[in-house]
Amino acid sequence: MKKAYLGVDIGSISTKAVIIDAQKQIIASTYIWTEGSPIKALKQVLSNLKKQINLNEYKIVGVGTTGSARKLIGTILKANVVKNEITAHAIGTLSIYPDVRTIFEIGGQDSKIILINNKVVVDYAMNTLCAAGTGSFLSSQAKRLGIEVEDFGYYALKSKNPTNIAARCTVFAESDLVHKAQVGYSKEDIIAGLCKAVVTNYLNNVGKGKKIISPVVFQGGVSKNKGVVKAFENAIGEKVLVDENSHLMGALGVAILAQASKKEINFDFNIADISFTTKGFECKKCSNNCEIICVYADKSLIDAFGNRCENGKMKV
Repeated sequence: MKKAYLGVDIGSISTKAVIIDAQKQIIASTYIWTEGSPIKALKQVLSNLKKQINLNEYKIVGVGTTGSARKLIGTILKANVVKNEITAHAIGTLSIYPDVRTIFEIGGQDSKIILINNKVVVDYAMNTLCAAGTGSFLSSQAKRLGIEVEDFGYYALKSKNPTNIAARCTVFAESDLVHKAQVGYSKEDIIAGLCKAVVTNYLNNVGKGKKIISPVVFQGGVSKNKGVVKAFENAIGEKVLVDENSHLMGALGVAILAQASKKEINFDFNIADISFTTKGFECKKCSNNCEIICVYADKSLIDAFGNRCENGKMKV
């Protein structure tokens, strides 16, 4: 039986997962919308992956989780590795581009920049305060324009004269977009302007004060947008690399970390048949007033976290 490793990157907008073999090659992958329910998304992800892998050939012996719901999902999967997104994305990218120096990442609701030197993360920055310039922002503008966000790149690359869109704030961007459409700008020029605005917003906020050094790798769902890729290349004057699995880098990275941990677990896909629920309450045993999250499997408490002292510790 060959050994395999599962990596799950679960965020507020999307959930990504991969299974890799001992050579760190992806043998199964999936990408779905989280839709506000990480446990439901996890079960769908496991169902998708199970259909892609031969369980008579491979046995999953390591599990890693990353993303905003990494602790919850790590508890459910009994993961041997739970890591932050910066580390996971860096490890995943380095496995494909070992010489990478700068990573641009734009997801559904946040964005980040990671600077690497000698295969080590030396600096990073994240933007989680405003949706302007993220995947959700582009999706909402696509709906306003009556096109699919997947077609943004097609329209943007046809533009001859991208219009300037004020995209420092979602509200201002939408107002400006409506105005540009009313005065006669073409969809191609408006969309190219939006792509340019996303890049300008990213570089002026997330990338502010950062020295961008080539090779530059762009990842996250927005990296599939050729209009944004071109806008990045125009802005920094460098080639921007985009891997076919750019949207899976966090999941790939945490799967590699699970393999590197050497600690093996007995993973069972049937975990998807168990009913998992969570309950939260505020501990009032001290001035910390910690929010304690309890995780139940078929009504039995399997883990609890959120306490900052022994007062809020739950017996499992």
